[in-house]
Amino acid sequence: MSAKVKTGQLWNKSKDDLTKQLDELKTELGQLRVQKIAGGSSSKLTRIHDLRKSIAKVLTVINANQRSQLRLFYKNKKYLPLDLRAKKTRAIRRRLTAHQASLKTEKQKKKEMHFPQRKYAVKVYPLRKRHSLTISERRAMEILTSLLTQA
Repeated sequence: MSAKVKTGQLWNKSKDDLTKQLDELKTELGQLRVQKIAGGSSSKLTRIHDLRKSIAKVLTVINANQRSQLRLFYKNKKYLPLDLRAKKTRAIRRRLTAHQASLKTEKQKKKEMHFPQRKYAVKVYPLRKRHSLTISERRAMEILTSLLTQA
């Protein structure tokens, strides 16, 4: 009788070792079920539970490894099997790709080329001398006037 299976140890094993361990667990489970019918102790009933969970762990590791191998195989292929594709939501899957959404018609391109976005500037009039400005306000005015003279 083997102890509970630790999932961390299963990841390092090869596929052959995993299938061998799975067969052993299944045969042990079958024997325990026979003993249960024959009138075994209650400790065997808890052992059945542990065995079922261990079988599930081994199968999970086998399937996960298999899926990762399939992902590697289909990595640079044009199509990906449905079960390996990202699930997301139905609406997101049907949405246009980023490239498709960014495409523009010829008419739209011509319109944007001939009528570009206009750039406007606001002219700033200097304040009267009687108003006293703070140092930060004076600095802001100097920056604005220098920007306008450059443009």
